[in-house]
Amino acid sequence: MSDWAMSDWATSDWPLTYADVLRARQLIRAHMAPTPLRRYAPLDEAVGHDITVWVKHENHCPTNAFKARNGLALLGAMTPQQRARGVVAATRGNHGQGVAWAGAIYGVPVTICVPLGNNPEKNEAMRAYGAELIEDGADYDATLQTALALVQERGLTMAHSTNDPAVIAGAATYSLEILEEQPDIDALVIAVGGGSQAVGALTVARALRPDLPVYAVQAERAAAIHDSWHARQPLTRDSADTFADGLATRSTYALTFPALQQGLRGFVKVSEAAIADALRLMLRTTHNLAEGAGATGLAGLLALREELAGKSVGIVLSGSNIDTPTLQRVLAKAL
Repeated sequence: MSDWAMSDWATSDWPLTYADVLRARQLIRAHMAPTPLRRYAPLDEAVGHDITVWVKHENHCPTNAFKARNGLALLGAMTPQQRARGVVAATRGNHGQGVAWAGAIYGVPVTICVPLGNNPEKNEAMRAYGAELIEDGADYDATLQTALALVQERGLTMAHSTNDPAVIAGAATYSLEILEEQPDIDALVIAVGGGSQAVGALTVARALRPDLPVYAVQAERAAAIHDSWHARQPLTRDSADTFADGLATRSTYALTFPALQQGLRGFVKVSEAAIADALRLMLRTTHNLAEGAGATGLAGLLALREELAGKSVGIVLSGSNIDTPTLQRVLAKAL
């Protein structure tokens, strides 16, 4: 990285530095290897427009989602006193699995809050990693309030899924791996729930490839950040009802939204049908399973393919923790 890039990030109002990403990678590498970055000729053909598609397989992380990185980076950066108090997180599943898995590695007691009716297979996985699971609230935003109350009641350390520089640094490490393996890639298309993946990608891109455009994509039924980005001001929505549960947020986040405003080249939203189509396409052309959020990057690329014609584009299969009944409905085109 150039001296200019280091000084630029060190003195800006960005939520983290490139040095934070390198520290997170060191913590992560002690427990997991880089994930594959692969190209599939059938996927290139299906996307068309002479686009070369590079798929970053975060579904190959130990918890089958990129959030394993976030858990390692977050708990690894905590003080011994913070770990000793135990941590609490609100999640729809993947963040909770990442924190619970990291908690088992670091010996940290973990409490996870999930909404009522949450993905039962994600709940099962979190309990299997040793977490105490509390089911409360109608959606992620309501469950977050439950977790914040436990911080006050029990003195737990908050392990927020987005609003923490260590979490964003953890997510950024996969973008670092992409650019190390394919330094000449033309664009990245990243799904947004809270924004840690996209801000992480922007941090790495601006440090190593300031000319690299990063696009974001969100589910139209959970599009608070997308709508806020286009309105140029934070907005809150009444619901986030999408089968892409990893993207189901109703508001923006203080640590990521300004960076998204500043750095993104573009931001699109896609329908439930488009996400389901992308999931089926990913399965058919790569024979890798994606959950809804994991297929949303591909759905965004399909929405952007005229703009990105002729380009080499990186997308992220961010997770594969879809529950069996939902997968059956997607495959049967019965959502």
